[in-house]
Amino acid sequence: MNRWLILAASSAFVAVAMGAFGAHGLAGSIDEHALEVFKTGAQYQMYHALALLALGPATAKNPAHAIIPGYAFVAGTVLFSGSLYLLAITGAKWLGAVTPLGGIAFMVGWAALAYLALSQKSRARG
Repeated sequence: MNRWLILAASSAFVAVAMGAFGAHGLAGSIDEHALEVFKTGAQYQMYHALALLALGPATAKNPAHAIIPGYAFVAGTVLFSGSLYLLAITGAKWLGAVTPLGGIAFMVGWAALAYLALSQKSRARG
């Protein structure tokens, strides 16, 4: 079982569904700013679903290396995209405080992936 492929496919599915819901289900029922917030959530969810998709092959030699970036991307998706979806729909302003935590999780994932790539390069030379 490839957990990253399952998570990637599931997240991409939800991103497409949320994008369609935003475009067709929410248009006209929330203001333009809220709709843009919702779309941003769907975009970032798809970006990170694709990152999860690439994580499996990128860490095929040592799957344990995918744990930090993978779960950081998942946490980022839940916190960042999830908070934006809820903020747009409910207008609950306190959710705006959650969104940056998701952004930090995304950055941790990308930094961990960069560190992994750099450490593999230096091991190959050494």
